[in-house]
Amino acid sequence: MKKKKKSGEKNRIGLQVVTLCISTALVLILLGMVVFTGLTANNLSNYVKENLTVTVMFADNVSDQQAKAACKKIKKKHYVHRLDYISKEQALKEQTAALGANPAEFLGENPFTPSAEIHLIPECANADSMKWIAKQLKADKQVSEVTYEKDLMNKVNKSLRKIMLVMIVIAVLLSFVSYTLISNTVRLGIYARRFTIHTMKLVGASWSFIRAPFLKMGALQGLLAALIADAALAGCIAWLYKFEPDITEVVTVETLVITGVSVVLFGLIITTFCVYLSLNHFLKMKAKDLYKV
Repeated sequence: MKKKKKSGEKNRIGLQVVTLCISTALVLILLGMVVFTGLTANNLSNYVKENLTVTVMFADNVSDQQAKAACKKIKKKHYVHRLDYISKEQALKEQTAALGANPAEFLGENPFTPSAEIHLIPECANADSMKWIAKQLKADKQVSEVTYEKDLMNKVNKSLRKIMLVMIVIAVLLSFVSYTLISNTVRLGIYARRFTIHTMKLVGASWSFIRAPFLKMGALQGLLAALIADAALAGCIAWLYKFEPDITEVVTVETLVITGVSVVLFGLIITTFCVYLSLNHFLKMKAKDLYKV
């Protein structure tokens, strides 16, 4: 009979561990998706901002050599991420291909001037910075005009701010829900062993001694759940990459590492914290209260 009772208790504890791991893993998958989406949105923001160009048109009397020298100076500016120089000949070729006819044949000369397309660093891709940058570029007498897509830049920045705000709200809500679900699951597991905890108190075991095995088990369960969640997320990302290889532009190795580490930390911290709080609840209870729970 004792062997059957011990076997039944082990099976019950094993089932509780499996249930906790699965429920925690599901919650961690959701949290991992929020972290991944937030990081990807930030990368997408930077990618879009870096591809917003500022076009610098040089004056008619500026030669290619002078324009290239000016571009070298511009490249050294802190706000420049990349600069693409377009010579008069290259501009003529591009326009000839686009129009299907050579403008120089009608006008008797190349009507285009040297130009440069400047890609800014993400931090400077906003309306306020652009005003200052455009003013600085126009201060050069060799520059005849500076143009950029002001309306598009404002729309992009507004949209990205809204997306980040939504992500923060979702992250806060999911954190609250995850804590509640994991806390309830952990409490049920400790509830089944409340009499064992009380017996240990009666024989003089300190609270820290009683906590130790529970906290260790909670941390292991959290780690296992986190690894399961990471594996599931890795599978989803691999599937996504299979259908859209260009996603590597915004889903970087750094994003994947931060997401994986965040999930592990969430798993360890949340489960350990929930075990600690639940244990304190039952450690403070008196014998008569154990039957009223």
